[in-house]
Amino acid sequence: MQTANTLEALRESVAKLRAGGETVGLVPTMGALHEGHLTLVRRAREACDHVVASIFVNPTQFGPNEDLDAYPRQLAEDSAMLESEGCALLWAPTVDVMYPGGFVTNISVSGVSDGFCGADRPGHFDGVATVVCKLFNQVRPDMAFFGEKDWQQLAVIRAMARDLDLVLPHVHSIIGVSTVREADGLAMSSRNRYLSQKDRTAAARLPAAMKQAISQIEGGDNVAQSLKALKGALIDAGFASVDYAELADASSLVSLDTLTGAPARLLVAARIGGTRLIDNMAVN
Repeated sequence: MQTANTLEALRESVAKLRAGGETVGLVPTMGALHEGHLTLVRRAREACDHVVASIFVNPTQFGPNEDLDAYPRQLAEDSAMLESEGCALLWAPTVDVMYPGGFVTNISVSGVSDGFCGADRPGHFDGVATVVCKLFNQVRPDMAFFGEKDWQQLAVIRAMARDLDLVLPHVHSIIGVSTVREADGLAMSSRNRYLSQKDRTAAARLPAAMKQAISQIEGGDNVAQSLKALKGALIDAGFASVDYAELADASSLVSLDTLTGAPARLLVAARIGGTRLIDNMAVN
């Protein structure tokens, strides 16, 4: 596996991968890799001739009171994991390379970014949209792969690609990959490592409570009452607070108070032991 740290080196390496008309899949990450990230790499390998993974802890998507400095960085370990999965190229730019002096551009995606995590983390999705647009332009992948654990992020990226006419990859080539979960159902996340043993045990109540709420909603129970019960179950389990627990249209992310027949998602964010966990599941 090759590693590129400058834009010139990246473009040269990608051009060599594309020689002969071969395809490139992109897996953007912020490092601290786990099985969820590796699943994205495997999916990309199945769909494309070569996989380019990026590792960049993007400062523009962190708020002033968030954990940028504490975010785990383990480039050597992550690199070894990517190589073992057959990744062809690692794009690992520094902040100065990604945001050179004089950088003044910001991409804001209205609508899908406004609620949920967007309401709780002002500017977060601007940072996501801007850095992902740059990654798409830098690598020019045929396809790009993102985990569905952050459903709102995936919706923002698809809207950004559609509105800015990013042909490679177009919205239809931005692939959402199902959330990878631990044995007890908790969605894999780099932030899970922040949990104490006690909080980690309690955190498994999140997916369990979500499944219970989905069962009730799909069975015809009142949506508002089902979501209230979900929140109560999390507080009883030891969660400090629930930022949101909402049923939403899967595409527009407009909140729903009843099922409409269109695909829907249950989206939840809750805090336990100082760690903010997010999850989402399909509701039919």
